[in-house]
Amino acid sequence: MSSIKKVVLAYSGGLDTSAIVPWLKENYGCEVIAFVADVGQGAEELEGVEAKAIASGASECYVVDLKDEMVSDYIYPTLKTGSIYEGTYLLGTSMARPIIAKAQVEIARKVGADALSHGCTGKGNDQVRFESCFAALAPDLKVIAPWREWDLSSRESLLDYLAERDIPCSASATKIYSRDANAWHISHEGGELEDPWCEPSEQVWTWTNSPEQAPDKAEHVTLSVVEGEVVAVNGEELKPYDCLVKLNNIASPHGVGRVDIVENRLVGMKSRGCYETPGGTVIMAALQAIDELVLDKASRKWKEVLGGEFSHLVYDGRWFTPLKDSILAGAEALSTLATGEVVLKLYKGQVTAVQKKSPNSLYSEDFATFGEDDVYDQSHAEGFIRLFSLSSRISALAKK
Repeated sequence: MSSIKKVVLAYSGGLDTSAIVPWLKENYGCEVIAFVADVGQGAEELEGVEAKAIASGASECYVVDLKDEMVSDYIYPTLKTGSIYEGTYLLGTSMARPIIAKAQVEIARKVGADALSHGCTGKGNDQVRFESCFAALAPDLKVIAPWREWDLSSRESLLDYLAERDIPCSASATKIYSRDANAWHISHEGGELEDPWCEPSEQVWTWTNSPEQAPDKAEHVTLSVVEGEVVAVNGEELKPYDCLVKLNNIASPHGVGRVDIVENRLVGMKSRGCYETPGGTVIMAALQAIDELVLDKASRKWKEVLGGEFSHLVYDGRWFTPLKDSILAGAEALSTLATGEVVLKLYKGQVTAVQKKSPNSLYSEDFATFGEDDVYDQSHAEGFIRLFSLSSRISALAKK
């Protein structure tokens, strides 16, 4: 008989987790408490989720509002590093996982659970992200991953499993895409996207207009930045979550934030995904524009290193580690200069910073002008170039 008495399951109300509730009870003989993370996936996704969990066999269901904390304590710090995974992906799913795992552990402690469970498949990144966080926060709790144990191998088998137990589920065998949404983005996988040669149909995209459908007139939006954090949109001061929501609403009609990529999963395989990150794309463009003004060459180069390292750290689920603290400390130091204002132009899927200013700007028109100036002696460049290229000159002479 199983020694597991009480399990907290990360529950979404979808097909997989609806089947996991009765499966845990049958195979482990345990009580199942459902935990739902509200990370801004939308009221539609959360509607009736508690009733669904109870109908599936859960004894309780906790819905925890994590929206503000996720944006303030996970997304904004990540943005300060400039992290973009493999040059394209803005880490929407990845950034949400550590706060969900942390809240799940907190619920487990509250109810006295001795195990945690999730609905991640054995092929994906999320199993690693969740379980790495569990290991850091609650190494004493057992982790149950049904997709690595059960013999249910398809949507059809899951639907049959629920039907046999008279457990209601709104899912159907005709669902094409696997989607994951939060306040930052929505991801799409499956269907025609499994063939990289197949262009995504318009039914893939759910948040944004296509560039072809976007307005013919550009829209300008002004972002105010203080020490690497967006604090106001069009002059209106807002907390981080509200800034993001407002920018999502502004940028989505213009088709901003669509990407279609083949990425390297942590488990070794490549996968193709389409992502929509409208507000996040605008924020990233604004922060990059401020960095252009305030960071010297060496500092920008170092931030590129920090951002590259941090993108892999977040993607790989290593949030609760000393390395995270170290990289964020470096990014925070650079961000003390990142204050200013940026005007961005949104048009047909593109976002462009067209105006930027900062009290810490290193840009000087006096030095950069092509016109006449009295601050820069161009003859000084000759000596600099001779010293800068000295090793090349010595190497060439040695070959003679």
